[in-house]
Amino acid sequence: MVPTRAETNGTDSEIHATIDVFRDPEVPDRAAAGDGAIGQSLATDESNQKDNGNDNEKLGNTANIQASVVMREYNGVEYVGINEVPLPKVHNIKKFSILPLVFLIFFQVSGGPFGVEDSVRAAGPLLTLLGFLVFPFIWSIPEALITAEMGTMFPENGGYVVWVSSALGPYWGFQQGWMKWLGGVIDNALYPVLFLNYLKSGIPALASGFPKVITLLALTTFLSFMNYRAIVGWAAVLLGILSIFPFVVMGLISIPKLRPSRWLVVDLHNVKWNLYLNNLFWNLNYWDSISTLAGEIDNPKKTLPRALFYALILVVLGYFFPLLTSTGAIPLNRELWTNGYFSDIAKMLGGVWLSWWIQGAAAMSNMGMFMAEMSSDSFQLLGMAERGMLPEFFAKRSHYGSPLVGILFSASGVTLLSWMSFQDIVDTENILYCFGMILEFIAFIRLRMKYPAASRPYKIPVGTVGAILMCIPPTIMICVVLAFSSPKVMVVSLIAIIIGLVMQPCLKHVEKKRWIKFSTNSDLPYLSFLNVQ
Repeated sequence: MVPTRAETNGTDSEIHATIDVFRDPEVPDRAAAGDGAIGQSLATDESNQKDNGNDNEKLGNTANIQASVVMREYNGVEYVGINEVPLPKVHNIKKFSILPLVFLIFFQVSGGPFGVEDSVRAAGPLLTLLGFLVFPFIWSIPEALITAEMGTMFPENGGYVVWVSSALGPYWGFQQGWMKWLGGVIDNALYPVLFLNYLKSGIPALASGFPKVITLLALTTFLSFMNYRAIVGWAAVLLGILSIFPFVVMGLISIPKLRPSRWLVVDLHNVKWNLYLNNLFWNLNYWDSISTLAGEIDNPKKTLPRALFYALILVVLGYFFPLLTSTGAIPLNRELWTNGYFSDIAKMLGGVWLSWWIQGAAAMSNMGMFMAEMSSDSFQLLGMAERGMLPEFFAKRSHYGSPLVGILFSASGVTLLSWMSFQDIVDTENILYCFGMILEFIAFIRLRMKYPAASRPYKIPVGTVGAILMCIPPTIMICVVLAFSSPKVMVVSLIAIIIGLVMQPCLKHVEKKRWIKFSTNSDLPYLSFLNVQ
């Protein structure tokens, strides 16, 4: 369970946000220089309670800044707390509230039980049910907790890229961004494939050839346009309800046919461990994706931890309940459990009408997952550009406030990668995701050790040792997933990683030669430790 913010930092009324700017003796004091664009906060400081009425004003001169400064030291590290100044709204758009945010996380992680069928085929009912109960404690909960702490500490677009940059320097921050973006695009190429897997049983012509290609291109274009129009949040709520509700109906219909003995079937000598583990991992990861949208969240320091908690419950129930009712209501034939099998189960339990309803829900789910993933990927590119890691044109927004260039690049990547098979997509994005998560764990622990005094609006209630111990089980899981990866997929993934290692120095050279314009958004918090090499 993700603890509420009140359990770790006191009541909401006691929380008043400030920025912690870590001072380096070699770095000029921007506050003393009168810089008026100090940006969104990272810290909590009780001494500023009386000044909250000024939270929405710019700190435009030295006197105003100095009046609110509280100097502190911790182990020789000097930092300054100043009143929160929200990032200026470049575009007059409404930010994500908690309900759209919950469903965005739901779609970034899950989208419902579509795609879990391969787990039953690989390992049978018992191991599948246990996997979706136990794995969240090994992976999902630690990742969600880390996302809550780091996402509220760095409430800006770019998310985990900024976390890694702050702990390990901009070079590794770029590597994190490259691996995560590429993994996200590969992952997004999967959803049109899943979409067609469910529709081809009703429309066989979509299974291959020219109709399949046209459908994939049309779907990618339409959903990219929805991201461009910046209507992803409430669209996710609607699509989420439409995706979940038919499984509630199917579960109720299945109750008279349930046979508990079917849940206990297991054959340890006939388990496809690579397929089983990769499917579990793919269906229960990506909790950190929402962090790349932190700058678009309304009051992220309160909203983000709560949304992660509610989404965690929704995701686990969204997997476990359909698996429990389906495996208990029909005789087991593992070979039939492939992508799209839930629609066949619905036909057996309720008839053709329920089968078509499940197929429609699958379409809604894949649309939601595509939009949520593209939103995360495109805002990540925007956040990297605002930190000067990518050319300035990546920070360009449409007049709807959406990241225009990021959407175009992400959609192009999805189109180019849609030829990959389902299992190759899952395996490749899992490997890239694993390497990215290792960097996140290192950044999380390093920031806990190097900057223990930094204010964290939401903080996991464990010390440094506890933070290290919390990262051990998911790290072991990463090693297991990598060990079961096929040589072909591992080679492709390593080539992709090497491209990122070379790309960053090339971009720095381009920036130095001024062939392409790079810039840093002056409205973002100035953090001297981001300059660590």
